[in-house]
Amino acid sequence: MLNLADKITLSRILAVPVIFWVLLDPTPNRCLAAMILFILATLTDTVDGLVARRMNLVSNFGKFLDPLADKILIGSVLIMLTSLGWIPDWVVIIIIAREFLVTGLRGMAVEQGMV
Repeated sequence: MLNLADKITLSRILAVPVIFWVLLDPTPNRCLAAMILFILATLTDTVDGLVARRMNLVSNFGKFLDPLADKILIGSVLIMLTSLGWIPDWVVIIIIAREFLVTGLRGMAVEQGMV
């Protein structure tokens, strides 16, 4: 069963299709709505961490899900913005490549016993 912190993290992933749906018709009002949804989704990253630590809900699943949710949210929205022609492809490639690099380095650090 998911704890509260994990549910908050999961909401970040569930925000992605909603943001996509809002951006399918990129009028100014819908763009503003998408931006607000994106900001709220990114704020859940702080909230889930606070809840997990304060309520002692830190879990291995949460440690796995949190960075995954970040990557899904950021990567998906960047790809959507590229498909709309609002940012260049090369910018998204650099940002996503950096995310893979950081994830790989974290994995190597864990194997070496580093936190």
